[in-house]
Amino acid sequence: MVTSPVVGTVLNTLKPRPGQTIAVFGTGAVGLAAMMAGRISGCTTVIAVDIVDSRLQLAKELGATDVINSRNEDAVEAIKRLTDGYGVDFAVDTTGVTKVMEDSIKALAQGGISACIAVTPNHIDLDTWNDLCVDDRTVTGVNMGDSIPQIDIPRLIKFYRQGLFDFDKTEKFYKFKQINEANADSRPGKAIKPILIIDEDYHPGD
Repeated sequence: MVTSPVVGTVLNTLKPRPGQTIAVFGTGAVGLAAMMAGRISGCTTVIAVDIVDSRLQLAKELGATDVINSRNEDAVEAIKRLTDGYGVDFAVDTTGVTKVMEDSIKALAQGGISACIAVTPNHIDLDTWNDLCVDDRTVTGVNMGDSIPQIDIPRLIKFYRQGLFDFDKTEKFYKFKQINEANADSRPGKAIKPILIIDEDYHPGD
């Protein structure tokens, strides 16, 4: 289950407590999984940030308390506004885009932690005094969500059965001959998680 590491990033590494706040940058399959994990943890403010409105709408359906289209407004300013000026306790960046990774750190409250988990060749530029030291912020690395598959995957299945982890709402199925359509739909966010069906006798949900 590809979402297990990012859920582990939230549940095993960041470990939010009920009542805390989290922002997730990027609402593809990975970001939406992180967002749902924040909701499962009991975060009372769960903010989704993206540039595609349809993805943000799905984020709302999956439990985001607030959404921000960072193409239309400054994400850091919007997050500060939504948190009474404090910023969020936790942030997860799934984009790997330099400015977005930097924003995930600047949007943190005092003592906040940001996990930048995208595999990317991009680098970030930090003012260690202002971005980290003054507000006691942390940027953490995470290896596969600190997950133990034998523990984490059964836990995700339980969450799914309880209606807390609706990963199937991110899926869209295509016949193998529609592979180019699936690829095209994934780029603008029309399909969050395109899945190719090789055996046409298979029917999703059976």
